[in-house]
Amino acid sequence: MAEQLLWGIIGTGSIAHQFARGLADSQTGRLVAVGSRSQETADAFGEEFDVARRHAGYDALLQDTDVEAVYIATPHPFHAEWAIAAAEAGKHILCEKPLGINHAQAAAIVEAARVNDVFLMEAFMYRCHPQTARLVELVRDGAIGEVGSIQAAFSFRTGWEPRSRLLDRRLGGGGILDVGCYCTSMARLIAGVARERNFTEPVELKGCGHLGETGVDEWAVACLRFPGGILAELAAGVRLAQQNSVRIYGSDGYLEVPSPWIPAREGGTATILLHKGGGTEEIRVETDRWLYGIEADTVAAHLEQRQAAPPAMTWDDSLGNMKALDRWRAEIGLEYDADRTA
Repeated sequence: MAEQLLWGIIGTGSIAHQFARGLADSQTGRLVAVGSRSQETADAFGEEFDVARRHAGYDALLQDTDVEAVYIATPHPFHAEWAIAAAEAGKHILCEKPLGINHAQAAAIVEAARVNDVFLMEAFMYRCHPQTARLVELVRDGAIGEVGSIQAAFSFRTGWEPRSRLLDRRLGGGGILDVGCYCTSMARLIAGVARERNFTEPVELKGCGHLGETGVDEWAVACLRFPGGILAELAAGVRLAQQNSVRIYGSDGYLEVPSPWIPAREGGTATILLHKGGGTEEIRVETDRWLYGIEADTVAAHLEQRQAAPPAMTWDDSLGNMKALDRWRAEIGLEYDADRTA
């Protein structure tokens, strides 16, 4: 491997732009190539980020011998195809969430990484940020006593564009896959840490949701029951703005995370509030590093192990998360084409 990890980006949408900005601030990575569906968009992205190698087509990027790791930033239904192709090309993989449309796709991606001996991580950037590590530490150390309930919400209101990836069923649209995956991953993380594990799976999941004109969940909620009597309330949506926060209630108080999903995007202060004994303590988590740069550095730090260390997403963590998302969608009757071909 070169002195720096050399990255290529597959896709040129908004999340690809965010990752490219963060990668420029990373300590270990350098963007050397971009692949897009057209030469025009590849060139525009290359001009913006000073990337010389601009490929028309994702296959061409995977054939680029200078590229060591790829960030897959395509819409959800194309994650499996290109993650598997990247593994077969011998590239290390950071794949946008959700890892696949369903558990079957995610399992195929993990198997491809295993067989081809490459790194793979699902890109939940918040799991790599020191705020999440501090939250885990507080729960593990008993700062609020025994955890009983978790509340997690990630929901926003997008404009009405039926053909957008957020609302088009063919593109895996809807709140559960796009942002409910964050809430689910947080609940599984905290419920696991509370029982001295890295994560754990719900023994029961009940959900309901509002399916809009395009057939996807515009907003949805779920209640999960974990071992040890821990309950979680999750809320997700793409057509309803809600307060995006996390609260963890314990026998001695509760923790509140005002910005759990995108903490200090360009560095600075992230905050956890500890409510206990009638007072509130502000726990500040400082970093001068960009959120997506930290994510890229997490990949580089764990290449030899082929997967990151918790609380970043391990392979088994991603597989468990996808299985829970499948259950949530089944509760509201939301099916994608990939579910019928799995």
